[in-house]
Amino acid sequence: MLDDLLAHIDGEREAVIDLQRELTAIPALGPDNGGPGEREKADRLKVLLAGMGFPEVREINAPDPRVPCGHRPNLAVVMPGADTSRTFWVISHLDIVPPGDRALWKNDPYTLSVDGDLVYGRGVEDNQQAVVSSILLGRAIAAKKLLPPMNYGMLFVADEETGSKYGLDYVAAHHDGLFSKDDLFLVPDFGLPTSEMVEVAEKSMLWLKVIVEGRQCHASTPAEGVNTLAAASLFILKIPKLYDKFGDKDPLFHPANSTFEPTKKEANVENINTIPGRDVFYVDCRVLPHYNLDDVLAAIAGYGKEVEEACGVTVSYEIVQKEQAAPATDVSATIVTRVMDGIRQVYGADPKPMGIGGGTVAAYLRRRGYPAVVWATLEHNAHQPNERSSIAKTIGDAKVMARVLYS
Repeated sequence: MLDDLLAHIDGEREAVIDLQRELTAIPALGPDNGGPGEREKADRLKVLLAGMGFPEVREINAPDPRVPCGHRPNLAVVMPGADTSRTFWVISHLDIVPPGDRALWKNDPYTLSVDGDLVYGRGVEDNQQAVVSSILLGRAIAAKKLLPPMNYGMLFVADEETGSKYGLDYVAAHHDGLFSKDDLFLVPDFGLPTSEMVEVAEKSMLWLKVIVEGRQCHASTPAEGVNTLAAASLFILKIPKLYDKFGDKDPLFHPANSTFEPTKKEANVENINTIPGRDVFYVDCRVLPHYNLDDVLAAIAGYGKEVEEACGVTVSYEIVQKEQAAPATDVSATIVTRVMDGIRQVYGADPKPMGIGGGTVAAYLRRRGYPAVVWATLEHNAHQPNERSSIAKTIGDAKVMARVLYS
């Protein structure tokens, strides 16, 4: 049964190209990226799925008055299995990012081009490779008229590129019995070309804006002012102390430690002979999950007090982003072991469960107690000009999904 399924998927090169062409032609840009949302792409996908004989699509629409239809569509398709109490979910997203500078593209970003094993166009990797892989498995089940061991579910969500408020976050909160605690969840939206990274955990993330205010004056009379550049520089030099204060390591992550880095610096005065009265810089913190971000903020504020006392400035803060990490997926969870076994069988690779420094949509599942894995075999060129995706890896990932379902 599984061998027949895998053989069918192996012969789906033209289906990959056809689906990618259809999806690439519809620029599903969210309103934050200057577009009308995902409705047109969702409607086209519904037609394609119906033509392939898939079960009826369920829509979970998140209200959004900024788009013409008034909502952001999330589509769920469930193919019944022998055990109807459990579902293996593959979750991909419909929205894309803008193409950027079109002069950097060899071809129209919304017209698919094919070169050997690669297809090119905006969205082909992020996240249409996952969309297509999940459909290939469903097509094979339908073509072979198979009853999988459990339900097979495909979830196509909106708004992944701009926060998921109208996408998986909304679905997880309003799914009305769509998910169960025994379900398996795979999010094919991050991974290595080698297929060896299986993401099970994320660090907490804090982006902090630090505003240092003093008094501007002529540089020839510094006593008449309060130099904020000097104060901000002193503050920046204190940030590395956080590495010692929050110094634990976890080998699941690379790097294994938390990171605390001053990054962006806003311009202050335009001329050399003026002492600035206001300076602004930013700190990017990626913190191991067991630390509380409020404690990190308190430590930074403590350094700010030291700078205020030493330099006579006033320091204030604005949180740009603050995301306490969701609980990690246990490395022994069924979804983890099945995905890793499937990778070994299909790609002959040596997969490892890992944590990453950034956030993924899997966090919305993990916070609600659903163990989820983020994995795919990607070329690693999302958001770049001439975005590309491998046809062979699209098929290979579908075969891994098949092995997860039939393990």
